Amino acid sequence: MQKPEFPHEAGRRVKKSIFSFLFSRLTISAFLILIQFVFLVYVLTMMRGRMLYVYRALQVISCFVVIWLIRKPDNPAYKIPWIIIIMLFSPFGAFFYLLWGNTPFNRARLVKIQPIHTDLFDTFSPSDTRSLCTTYPHFRRNCEYLYHIAEMPAWKNTACEFFPLGEYQHQSMLIDLKKAERFIFMEYFIIEPGIMWDSILDILKEKAAAGVEIRIMYDDVGCISTLPMGYHKKLQAMGFHVVRFNRFLPMLNTYLNYRDHRKICIIDGNIGYTGGINLADEYINQKERFGHWKDTGVKLTGSGVINLTALFLQLWDFSTETWVPSLRDYSPTIQAPSDGYVQAFADSPLDNYNVSECVFMNIISGATRSVYITTPYLALDNEMITALCTAAQSGIDVRIVTPGIPDKKTVYTITRSFYKQLIEAGVRIYEYTPGFLHEKMIVADHDIAVVGTINMDFRSFYLHFECGTVFYRSSIVDKVRDDILETISKSREIDAEWLENYSWIQSMYASLLSLFIPLM
Repeated sequence: MQKPEFPHEAGRRVKKSIFSFLFSRLTISAFLILIQFVFLVYVLTMMRGRMLYVYRALQVISCFVVIWLIRKPDNPAYKIPWIIIIMLFSPFGAFFYLLWGNTPFNRARLVKIQPIHTDLFDTFSPSDTRSLCTTYPHFRRNCEYLYHIAEMPAWKNTACEFFPLGEYQHQSMLIDLKKAERFIFMEYFIIEPGIMWDSILDILKEKAAAGVEIRIMYDDVGCISTLPMGYHKKLQAMGFHVVRFNRFLPMLNTYLNYRDHRKICIIDGNIGYTGGINLADEYINQKERFGHWKDTGVKLTGSGVINLTALFLQLWDFSTETWVPSLRDYSPTIQAPSDGYVQAFADSPLDNYNVSECVFMNIISGATRSVYITTPYLALDNEMITALCTAAQSGIDVRIVTPGIPDKKTVYTITRSFYKQLIEAGVRIYEYTPGFLHEKMIVADHDIAVVGTINMDFRSFYLHFECGTVFYRSSIVDKVRDDILETISKSREIDAEWLENYSWIQSMYASLLSLFIPLM
């Protein structure tokens, strides 16, 4: 029988909660940034009234920024909102773009990241890229693109396992982590103390004591509200090597938008986990935030894990200013029975390639029967809208599943603003009614699928470090397809009646919000 809570105990708990919130790293950082922002606006406003020549100079600078932005090879759907923001807040809007836009100036702090060259993989074993392109020519376009642009080869000799829920992956990870003998690499956007992370941490401490090399990398902004200040020092005291990726400083800066959104766990180079699942209790439905949390992940065993290892070491080397000349020391030592071909890849905001979006568009344009997509957020550019609509209008069964309960209401409003255009073109859209859908997957026909960290939005396509795994003629393809169909069976379809009842006020509000998509 649960012990009753007295009023004074409840009051103390509420006061403690309020105190923790007010003095949390997130609140303090937000307050400091707000002060800086207000000060910047004040200074710029004072210039307008007292330093007219400076104000005029800023207007000229804004014009040059707009012209430069127009001439940039960025996607127009990303550039146009920024141009509107610059003009709307002229002449100060240019500062917003220079601070938070995807510019070379903003990327300067991160350009030291070393590219992964395909010849490094040859120190392990010749890849199966050529075999895939020869055996299945219709996959050649996507496979060659990832090989040449993302420098990620394709592999056989890899066993694959699909997890339709975070709790299933969690249990599998615990079993495999206990078997680690050489090293454990973990790279996550969010880590939060609780049932999930604490159970993993207990194993990591045991393994570190036994001499296993433990490297943990987490995104500092992603964990700003989940980890206490100085948590990395606590982990280092346990014997781990720890990196806070793109360490957050509470000040207006030019690189705040670049975040490590990847989720990767590598064990001895032989086993790799990835997908949409972070290390927090809502991802395994041990804490309810937005109804039932639907997420997915995959496990690779064998040769294909080397791509994930290379991606991890790339960001690790940048963050620690070191360089691993060879992958041999961290290569797989086993070959598993082949389950089709796998090709793990990554996307970075530091180059001029939208790798993730191009992979999705290759899959959509190559489909002959069906394309099913699950995503928590939907903020599409014109190219992606055209690809989806053209596929649907060509008789392809195109379906998209989004959350029924949102975690971010403003982004959810933008997501729904795309429904009308897509539905009118023949795309079928569903909302997962039991709760929040966090999985990020695409599957076409019965041939090819991607499971990863990539949302169908501007942030994933332009500003995040992301990763995904392409499965060609693998059992995972049908498992992804079946999982999406099962999810659809628990979802409501957005139909003509829903569109008719969609408030025009909401539509106008969404249109206004869409101007600020690059900042969301």
